[in-house]
Amino acid sequence: MSTGANRILDDFAKLMTDAAGAAQGVRKEMETVFRAQGERLLNSMDIVKREEFEAVREMALKAREENDALLARIAALEARLSETGK
Repeated sequence: MSTGANRILDDFAKLMTDAAGAAQGVRKEMETVFRAQGERLLNSMDIVKREEFEAVREMALKAREENDALLARIAALEARLSETGK
């Protein structure tokens, strides 16, 4: 009789192991679906990625520095012109 009970417990343990494996598979599938939906939503909203934002930010900072340098050169040239025009 103990062999029958052990077999039932073994079958039950195998069933639980299979159920746990199936649950993990479902979990992974749901994560994949949610991630895909999230990416689709973000793409439809025209949201930029962080790397792209940082690249454009660096370009804007560089352009601002160049603009400030050019404004200083223009001011210096205008000052020299006004001195020679007197």
